[in-house]
Amino acid sequence: MNIKNVYILDDRAILYIHGEDAKEFLQNLISNDINKVSDVNSCFSSLLTPQGKFLYEFIILKHKSGYILDCEKPQAEDLFKQLSLYKLRSKVEILNLSNEFVVAAFSYEKFLTFDEAKDQPGCTIKYREDPIFLDPRNKNLGARLIINLEKLYLSLKKLDLHDANLKEYYSLSHSLGIVPKDLNKLKDKLFGIECNFEELNGIDFKKGCYVGQENTARIKLKNKLSKRLFPINVINGKLHEGESIYNNEIEIGKVLIDSDYPFALIKYLNENFDEKTNFKTKEGSININKPDWINN
Repeated sequence: MNIKNVYILDDRAILYIHGEDAKEFLQNLISNDINKVSDVNSCFSSLLTPQGKFLYEFIILKHKSGYILDCEKPQAEDLFKQLSLYKLRSKVEILNLSNEFVVAAFSYEKFLTFDEAKDQPGCTIKYREDPIFLDPRNKNLGARLIINLEKLYLSLKKLDLHDANLKEYYSLSHSLGIVPKDLNKLKDKLFGIECNFEELNGIDFKKGCYVGQENTARIKLKNKLSKRLFPINVINGKLHEGESIYNNEIEIGKVLIDSDYPFALIKYLNENFDEKTNFKTKEGSININKPDWINN
């Protein structure tokens, strides 16, 4: 990522949750510990089904008297509705501020040039009252600025950042093994822990109960994690969402995201899985990229 490049993430949405019960409200729902979130630290988290299946993911920042959720725009409306369903009598207000704020991403190296910046995922600082944070999932994804749309381009000019092709950012995310878009294609298809949320700093196994906690903890404690979400690359042919992936006649995975930045749920502990192998689908040939941050 070029130190002067900035990527306007127009596929991101901003929800804002505030009120007397905002902290407790989120703590009872999300897979991470809201106590990690402060003026100087942000975190990655998710909202799961009661069975522990993936629904939504987002980055959480402290902002004034509440919390910002940086989420994928196609998921924002349903996430808003899901949070509203859980609201019940909680003294919280949930706002969709996507028309007012925008998210911009830039390099890890640029982030470290700011005063008070620390070399740790989630580190959060202020630039003229606007939050800038190092991506809490993986610092190689760089940093993000959340800013009012009206101030965006003047601020980017002062920061000597220049608008670059968003596909470069998507490709980087895919190569790192982090899903950049099309998250709705994962809903209810796999467990949150199979999305590698532990390695991406999105699950806290020491916090109290949250939605989906029981199955998530069981898979972890009983060492039953045998499938993971991995990025795949098409060598030739084409992919179809939901189709199986084979090594010879043995199924070792299933395509979940079949678009420009495809991902599959892979039986990575299966003896027939070898990341150096080219695998087959019905109409294509692929290889599978096991991210280097996955140790087992």
